Amino acid sequence: MSSLWTRVEPLLARVQKPARYIGCEDGVTTPRHDKLPGGGAVAWLLAYPDTYEIGLPNQGLQILYEILNERDDAVAERTYAPWLDLTEQLRSNGVPLFSVDTHRPASDFDILAFNLSSELVYTNVLEMIDLAGIPLHTTERGPDDLLVIVGGHAAFNPEPLADFIDAAVLGEGEEVVSDITAVVRDWKRDGRTSRDGLLRELSKIPGVYVPSMYEVVYDGDRIVEVRPRFADVPATVDKRTVADLGEWPYPRQQLVPLTEVVHDRLSVEVFRGCTRGCRFCQAGMITRPVRERPAEQVRTMIRDGLRRTGYDEVSLTSLSTADFSDIEPVVKGILADAQLPGGCADTLTISLPSLRVDAFTVGLAGEVNGAGGGRRSGLTFAPEAGSWRLRQVINKLILEEDLYGAVDSAFQQGWTRMKLYFLTGLPTETDDDTLGIAELAKNCVAIGKRYTNRASVTVSLGGYVPKPHTPFQWFGQNTRAELQRKIDLVRTATRKVPGVQLKWHDPAASIAEGLASRGDRRIGRVIERVWRDGGVFQEWGEHFSLDRWERAMALEGLSLDWYVYRHRDEHEILPWDHLTAGLHKDFLWGDWQDALAGSGIEDCRWTPCYDCGVCTGFGIEHVVASPIAPAGGSQGTGQDLARGGEVPVTLLPARRQLVDSPNQSVSPAAAASAESGVTV
Repeated sequence: MSSLWTRVEPLLARVQKPARYIGCEDGVTTPRHDKLPGGGAVAWLLAYPDTYEIGLPNQGLQILYEILNERDDAVAERTYAPWLDLTEQLRSNGVPLFSVDTHRPASDFDILAFNLSSELVYTNVLEMIDLAGIPLHTTERGPDDLLVIVGGHAAFNPEPLADFIDAAVLGEGEEVVSDITAVVRDWKRDGRTSRDGLLRELSKIPGVYVPSMYEVVYDGDRIVEVRPRFADVPATVDKRTVADLGEWPYPRQQLVPLTEVVHDRLSVEVFRGCTRGCRFCQAGMITRPVRERPAEQVRTMIRDGLRRTGYDEVSLTSLSTADFSDIEPVVKGILADAQLPGGCADTLTISLPSLRVDAFTVGLAGEVNGAGGGRRSGLTFAPEAGSWRLRQVINKLILEEDLYGAVDSAFQQGWTRMKLYFLTGLPTETDDDTLGIAELAKNCVAIGKRYTNRASVTVSLGGYVPKPHTPFQWFGQNTRAELQRKIDLVRTATRKVPGVQLKWHDPAASIAEGLASRGDRRIGRVIERVWRDGGVFQEWGEHFSLDRWERAMALEGLSLDWYVYRHRDEHEILPWDHLTAGLHKDFLWGDWQDALAGSGIEDCRWTPCYDCGVCTGFGIEHVVASPIAPAGGSQGTGQDLARGGEVPVTLLPARRQLVDSPNQSVSPAAAASAESGVTV
């Protein structure tokens, strides 16, 4: 194995941000490819298909990086999507994709493993496969070519990538990477014989889906069957889930970059999963059940992480951080911890990037506000819909009084600005619901003006994209024109309101995301055409063009009406029906019918089990460890207390990029400019 550094270094003077490609971060592991004699160790090249500054903070990739390098039979390095300028230099100088750790060529590795946090990075996956110097299509690869594996939230419907990937991991990666390593290690020992035989063995690992082991049968545009090609290949692939988060206190050595990245702070995951049941939210559905990290472990990870990294900001991450049973004691404990390095509690900023309005209390606001020597990070609340009627439809059961109370608490504690996240294009949405967004924003500014003349509210508005494995997977997405019309309604209603600003996500990008997220294998040809037409970095507004996607669809004889805009029926076979996140399909359909009836359901942590299938599927009880009820909204009932006051526990995928609003993907450009703040 050899480094490409002498060929890469001269190219860096010709590109922007050369620090993206040099590695050398604090916390890196020195990779040992000679752990086993004769190169027997399985070499993983962990890839994030976006720029270094977006991918470096990704917790999932860092976790797997540590776990694999701790094994005696594996070694892992990292790579990120090179920006357009370096890509041009690599191609013109015949230099392949390389690792940032030791600048080895991708061909020196056994596995190229992608973390997919959104569907619009699919074209970047093709770009990186091509730069790695291996055939684009899996059917053209031989025993000496890299295995291409994907995982992460956007891998729960990998069918659009079926032509290009060898396998997809559904769910969490901490345990499954060891299973994959063992199979590939044995295959290498046996002389790298049949590649098809290797793929067949991988398909037997729980949570690993190998598209080439399945045949899709169509009747016109409709799928009539997805069947295994061999009797020993499972008919259905279930996700992998880590049962006890406390057994995986990673990352222990968080990477500290040499250059500016998004979310440049210590991040500690406090729990995984969510049982709130927001029907629009794929992350909440696919990461069930909830599992909490022990509070003392959280404090230890914070103390050790701050000491090692030198950060003065810590982010406590999850899908709904205020639902962590010990959130207020943990925050208080951090600030009172005499063992923090250099007495940094006086200057420490605590970021809670995923809170709920109905769990935000004056006490919590005061604790967070007291951190950082009086510094104020931004506050973000996510009502998601502009009316109580529509919030019942989407099961985001936040009353207006909840929002106004949280906003009042925040302004009273000294904040002067906040963001409100909303979606438009939701099922059953009317213009009155849409205009309710403007009304909520106006009222929040009015509350703030009681405390400060500098009170401001920024409304962030995104077009809703129905995702697989959610109750809304049957919903036909709004058209681009309809999404734009609704955005314009809010623009007009807020244009002359002092203190209210509006930002919105490009509706065209929402259409492409909807196509990629709910597509079948035929969409792979569309993705390839978009890529060959120069369509990379599609999450970056300056490089996105819906025209490319529409042109590719037309050339393939496919229809946006069929894939994006139409409603699905109950008995239709969906492209991902043979892949499960543990949720019963009849549960999802019933929840969809409840949504259309405008009926919300309570968080199953505090109510009897709804039998969604996740807990029984993983053989765990419908209870959680803490007797503490949530701080706001959904309180346990007397019936719950009669059962012993226990709170239901559920399980999370490690490979996930947490963003301020976990239901929708956020463009890197938006992420780069986002405030480091508290999200509710």
